[in-house]
Amino acid sequence: MFPNSITLVLAGNWNSSPGDKRMNKTTATTTGPQSALIFLSAVTLLTKWRVVGEMADWGPVLIAVALFVLLTPGLLFQLPGKSRVVEFNNMQTSGVSILVHTIIYFGLITIFLIAIGVHIYTGGGD
Repeated sequence: MFPNSITLVLAGNWNSSPGDKRMNKTTATTTGPQSALIFLSAVTLLTKWRVVGEMADWGPVLIAVALFVLLTPGLLFQLPGKSRVVEFNNMQTSGVSILVHTIIYFGLITIFLIAIGVHIYTGGGD
């Protein structure tokens, strides 16, 4: 201890780790690297947004949102899973799974928006 420091005695059992006896299953990662997916989606949308005359191009928006929802780790599938290579609808995630899903998301959004060039124009009707 440092000189002039105060030691607080807190109630409860602080000698056991959270995963000992009280928890039988692993807890899910809630946020963190998932915000990188949101940032990549926003950057993609902002850089690919085009206006042709009075018509707005909604293709990048819809593709990015659909891929983001479908590739959320643990929602439909998780690659790699906790106990298997692929787990379906387990509503949990891990750091490795977030990284794998981010790479898949980046690859698919690149294919759809740059290689194929999906465009959905709206708002130009007379």
